[in-house]
Amino acid sequence: VFIPLLFLSGVEGRMLQPLGIAYVVSVLASLFVALTVTPVLNSYLLGRLSERHHGDSWLLRKLKEMYQPSLLFFLRHRSVLIVGSAVLLIGALAVLPFFGRSFLPEFNEGTFNVSIATVPGTSLEQSDQIGRMVEGILLSHEGVVSTARRTGRTEMDEHSLGSHAHEMEVQLDLTKVSKSDLLAELRNDLSIVQGSNITIGQPISHRIDHMLSGTRAAIAVKLFGPDLYELRKYAEQIKGQMEGIEGVVDLFVDQQTDVPQVRILANREKMAQYGLRSADLDEFIDVAFLGAKASQIYEGEHRHDLVVQYAPEFRGDIDALKRSLVDLPAGGTAPLSMVADIQVDRGPNYISRENAQRKIVVQANVADRDLHSVITEIRERIAANVQMPRGYYVEYGGQFESEQEATRTVTLLSLISIGAILVALYTEFGNFRQAILVMVNLPLALIGGIVSVFFTEGIISIASLVGFITLFGIAVRNGILMVSHFNYLIDTEKKSLYEAVVEGSMQRLSPILMTALCAGLALIPLALASHKPGSEIQAPMSIVILGGLTTATFLNLVVVPALFLNWGRPDAVKALNAEVSQ
Repeated sequence: VFIPLLFLSGVEGRMLQPLGIAYVVSVLASLFVALTVTPVLNSYLLGRLSERHHGDSWLLRKLKEMYQPSLLFFLRHRSVLIVGSAVLLIGALAVLPFFGRSFLPEFNEGTFNVSIATVPGTSLEQSDQIGRMVEGILLSHEGVVSTARRTGRTEMDEHSLGSHAHEMEVQLDLTKVSKSDLLAELRNDLSIVQGSNITIGQPISHRIDHMLSGTRAAIAVKLFGPDLYELRKYAEQIKGQMEGIEGVVDLFVDQQTDVPQVRILANREKMAQYGLRSADLDEFIDVAFLGAKASQIYEGEHRHDLVVQYAPEFRGDIDALKRSLVDLPAGGTAPLSMVADIQVDRGPNYISRENAQRKIVVQANVADRDLHSVITEIRERIAANVQMPRGYYVEYGGQFESEQEATRTVTLLSLISIGAILVALYTEFGNFRQAILVMVNLPLALIGGIVSVFFTEGIISIASLVGFITLFGIAVRNGILMVSHFNYLIDTEKKSLYEAVVEGSMQRLSPILMTALCAGLALIPLALASHKPGSEIQAPMSIVILGGLTTATFLNLVVVPALFLNWGRPDAVKALNAEVSQ
């Protein structure tokens, strides 16, 4: 059942593959111990323990006293039991489509990332004032301990940002206020900061979003087309459609705007007269205005690049730019204005591309609603209300893409795994009838897993799917314990079918309850720590396993015996019917 996790790729694979590997290795180690160490210890200790052992414990005797009349009652009313279990399963499956879906559970990192983007071209002084205003709003809340701000990034940085952009790290104290309440208050108060796009996230979540979609948000609606001005127009229309959707927060469009620019357009006819190539002109402009590394200067243990470039007063003066002298291949120099047309114009502050196509992104986060339903509503609204000409189209990126891909992979490979389990059970029992009886534990476990999700967050994530995978493995094991013992009593001890089912169920009560109890006790701390940092993946998984383990264990103790009594051993069923008729 854990094979699907080994085939996950991307972020979900990096997070969940170690869990699958650890589980498989642990089961193999347990198998080795069971076949070697346990028999040795058993043979050594059995004599000593048997001298002190005087029957079942008080608790087990009480459990058997309660279990036996219930078992006999359900065996007499097998049809009612089977129909009732089927109704429970159908009811659980009917609720399933109404669950929300998300890629990963919401993290509780104890820190916020706040990204602020003012209008491109905003001076450093004005941008700093806006940053201070936002810091003041943040620090006015009792849940905020401290803030640290970075304004802009260097031009040579991998993620270069102008002075109009801020990135803040906000340290939290969530002992006095919940994270959801604090987020709602911050978003409401920060709405007074006009002319700025503000996104609130968390460090790990922020980086996961950036890896998945290239944006700082969970949802990225990417609009592609040839004309930037048309892209901006349609992006505003898409933003307008998303504004009224419940759960959409931190909504904004990439701030592409026109800023003053100096355009240097090569005059190829004049360049040809002087023997200049385009590469010569490009190199001159690069060295003069961007600079070129010529050497290094050492100061003690430190070294600094020596960069050659025009002085600032020449780089900022259009007339000085026109008078700049360009070296000619044949010797001598010529003013830049003689070989190029120099214009003062306006142009986009930046151009974003993906797969060589121009794009603009409308991005948003989700609050108080599942990601899948929000994306579905966004798709429907854009398809119905935004009409674009040929050559313009929309793609949707973000966490939901990974959620859909991971869900498809896990579902497909889980079906293959279940088929492999069925084949393994067939080799054990010798017929598909009993193998399928053991597999009945899967839907019985599914009932409790779905109910547990329903009474918690009502959202299925990748962590929940891992919980269902684990649950199926445990549930199948309990069925094997029951059916194999029935066969042993019939074939070896020559019990009748009815005697084998009743005695076998009573004898398997202790191992099945111990198996469930050990797993449940180990998972309870994880389930109770659902709101603590670091438990975001384990908690939903544990909740699903606990819920499914509960229904699978108790229904397994009555449903599997009832089904076995009807269909488990056709030869024994005939003998039982003949005995009853006599």
